[in-house]
This record gives sequence, C-alpha cells and structure tokens, in this order.
Amino acid sequence: MRELSIAVVGGGIAGLATAAALHRVGLRCDVFEQTRHLREIGAGVQLAPQAVRVLRRLGVGSHLDKVSVHPRMVEMRRWDDNAAISRTTLGEECAELYGAPYLTLHRADLHRGLLEAVPEGTVHLGARCVSVTEHADAVELRFADGTTRTADVVVGADGIHSAVREVLVADEPRFSGQVIYRGLIPSGRLPFLVAEPKVVLWLGPGQHAVCYPVSRGASISVGFTVPAASGEVESWSAKGDPADVVAAYAEWNEEVRAIAGAADEVGQWALHDRDPITRWSTDRVTVVGDAAHPMLPFLAQGANQAVEDAVALAACLGATTDPAAALRRYETARRERTALIQTRSRANTRVLHLADGEEQRERDLALRARANLHGQAWLYGYDVERELPPV
Repeated sequence: MRELSIAVVGGGIAGLATAAALHRVGLRCDVFEQTRHLREIGAGVQLAPQAVRVLRRLGVGSHLDKVSVHPRMVEMRRWDDNAAISRTTLGEECAELYGAPYLTLHRADLHRGLLEAVPEGTVHLGARCVSVTEHADAVELRFADGTTRTADVVVGADGIHSAVREVLVADEPRFSGQVIYRGLIPSGRLPFLVAEPKVVLWLGPGQHAVCYPVSRGASISVGFTVPAASGEVESWSAKGDPADVVAAYAEWNEEVRAIAGAADEVGQWALHDRDPITRWSTDRVTVVGDAAHPMLPFLAQGANQAVEDAVALAACLGATTDPAAALRRYETARRERTALIQTRSRANTRVLHLADGEEQRERDLALRARANLHGQAWLYGYDVERELPPV
C-alpha cells in the first residue's frame, strides 16, 4: 500500500511539533517553511504540564530538562504597591499532581528541541505557500517561486495569517486593543527576581506586565502590554522602543519600573486573535496551532495548544488509512477545548486590566480563591491522547 504523503505548511512550533508527532506514529511528512533561515523569534514561553507530558513522549524531554526553568509558583501582584493578589504553587507539587512539571524557557530552545526530534531532510526552507487547491484525490500547494507540490493531506501550521486556513473559512484577525512589548534581560540586572524562580504578573488599569526566568535562569523573559488604537504592527521581527515601555509604566511600582528600565531592546507585537470556528477540516486539509485557533497570550496557552493539536492529529492519522475520517476525528477532539481556551484568553483582556474599584476588588478575591493547583486540573490534567474520541 502506498505511503500517505503529508505536507505541513509552516516550520514554527506548531509545524515542527506536528512533524515530530507524525514521526512518532510512523508517518513521514515534508515541512515547508517560508523563511530561509530556520529560527524562532520571540522571548519566553510557558509550557504547562499537559504539554510537557506529551513532549516527553515525543522524545523532547531530555532537551527540555537542559534548557528550562522549573518555576515554584505563579504570582499575581498589584500594579501600584506590589501587594500580592494570589499565588499558585507549582514546583515539585505540580509535577507530582499532574505527572510533569510546569516549565519556562526561551522559544528558540523549544523550537530547537522539536527540530532535533524530526528526521533530517524533513524541513524545506524558502518555501512560502501562497495557495492551496484541493482535488478529489490530492491537494496541490503553490509556492511564491512558482513551484508546486502535491500531497494526500495538507496541514496548515502557518500561523494567524494562514494561507491554508483560507480553504476552510473566510474570516479576518481581530485586534485586541493591546500591543505587547517582549524582551530578554540578563538575570544579573534584576537580582530581586533571581532568588526564587517564579512567574510574576502585575495587574493594573488597562495593561499588565509579566516576567519569568528562561535559559536555565540566565535571562528573564519580560512582557508589557499597552493599550493601542490600531493593530498595524504584527510582524514577528518588529522592533519596539524601550523608552515607550518605560513611559507606559512610569506610575507603576518600583519593581516594575526597574524591569522596564533594564531592557536594552524589545520586540513589539499587536495582539490579534480570531473567533472560534466550527469547521477545521475538509477531507484532505486541516489546521493546527494559530492557524486553527489563534488566541491571545492572556492564558499562556498558545504553544501548549499547538502541541496538543500536533499529538492529536498524528494519533488520528496513524490510526486509519482514511484521511477524511482521521481529520474529522481530530477536529471533533480539539474544537471544543480550544474554543474554550480562546474565549477565556480573550475575556482576560478585560479581566486582567480592570481599573481600580469595586469590580477590581471582586476580581482579586476571585483570583485568590482560585489560586490552588487542584483548580487547574481542567488545563494541566488533560491528556490529549486519552481524550480522543473512538475510531
């Protein structure tokens, strides 16, 4: 029987996770990446236990152990006086409860680990997909240089502006009203953050800041959101001005001001998402990660959900010789969960940024009440392979 040919469009975290997961179930694929130099731009990424568990199954666990940090808690603080709002314990307790730790690491380190998990020759660079045409017996990909490729199955892992998604739905990204500045700061510049590794969020009117250690503690990944009237800056390589961050947080507490002032350079991203969709797949085309469910980073789940998608899709394709049936099963498995996380992430645009007052005080009490590790079971305890619907 002829081997199934699978084309993955996009060589970021979602695309490489898909390739690694397909390799694990004995299926090969070709990954087509538009850039000519394979690298992951950005700062840090948070990996929750449910993603770490399946990444270990993909053979990436030892790599993660070498490059990541195990934060001891997630802490939320007030913007003005730095008072603690809530603390959720992580560390060893999290690893024991959910079978894997919560990790923070540089995005490039995760990307490199996934690349090492796929066979050599899988990734093809300088291949920008511009159109996808599905036929009864195959799918044709057309690239910017005029070349074409055909495959039995095409997986769009090409981000929020996915060319593959256009086959499935006609919609547009939605601007959140927020721009985020991200960067990396040497830990030595911020000694008050080094003693106890943790994820810290400062919540304030209209905006918030977050930081956590990466690269085995050598650097601090920082993110600062700022309200914006337009979402024109979307490029992953756009440069921001550190002075804009300092100005936006000039009235915040001393620690936040110190972090803002310590960044030599920052990237700038306008934050967009899309509405959840009910149709992810045709008989031969599907999407994963941001191409399927672009979400705001206000629940720190983007990379985690991409990894879940990858493992679910590979399991479905590996369980049958009928691609259409596999893609229907995959869509059924993922649609409800990712829609919930998309919706909650979007809701946090408002929840995290309440002005001081009665509603903010009620939010803080609710955050404090929910700040226990067992309350995260819906996220951290989820096993994507165990939750697949029957074949």
